[in-house]
Amino acid sequence: MYGYRPQGAITPIGPKRQAGRNLLTSGNPYGPTMTDNQNPFPDDARGPSRPYAQATPYAQEPSRTQGTPYPQGAYGTPPPPGPVRPRILWIVLAWVLFLVLLVVGVAGFAGGLTSTIKDAASITTFESGKSVSVELDPKDKPAIYASSDQRADISCEVAGAPGLDVKLTRPSTSQTFTYGDTTWEMVFQIGTPAAGTYQVSCEGEGVTFGVGKEIIGSVGKLVGGAIAMVALPILGFLVAVIVTIVVLVRRGGARKRAMR
Repeated sequence: MYGYRPQGAITPIGPKRQAGRNLLTSGNPYGPTMTDNQNPFPDDARGPSRPYAQATPYAQEPSRTQGTPYPQGAYGTPPPPGPVRPRILWIVLAWVLFLVLLVVGVAGFAGGLTSTIKDAASITTFESGKSVSVELDPKDKPAIYASSDQRADISCEVAGAPGLDVKLTRPSTSQTFTYGDTTWEMVFQIGTPAAGTYQVSCEGEGVTFGVGKEIIGSVGKLVGGAIAMVALPILGFLVAVIVTIVVLVRRGGARKRAMR
């Protein structure tokens, strides 16, 4: 600061010291500046003020990791559809059954035909005026056959064990069959009381005789085989068609329900 004298001379006033401090030391004419932690009251017992602690931020919910899907709930993605029911395997099995029944039917007819031919071929032959020993069983319905190129009078006799009464009767219907080049006609039915060995003898001019089974019994086997050959495949075919229709209809319904 500068003083004023009336004489007009300006004399600088020296620096003023106050309480042992130099006011111009800091270069601030208004005195030294006060820092944040400086106590403006030296004799005050209070220490330097502390800065306010920063407020703790509110707890935040941990964010979900990007890409982590939400748990599947009631409105989540529906599970992938399972296999359509019923399976096509049922159709395959139904047609396999048809093929099996077809084979069984054909085999049954072939078995009946073979049995008939075997029965016809099991004739024991002998010439007129001779006798033959044969095993006869009433269950097989034994019979005597004759083969001749011309009509002839014939007579036959069957003898068994003592006390056995054997009856010979004319057939009510004509039964003929051809085996090889020979045509046989049944002339007598043999009524044996029990199974056993019997002596059969016949006479007829130019006639060849034979002892065998009635053709009707063998024809019954043949007819049974024919019925099996027709009925079993038809049954298998119907089952296969029904199973195929039912499976296809149900599979179509299952696909429609799955698309809803």
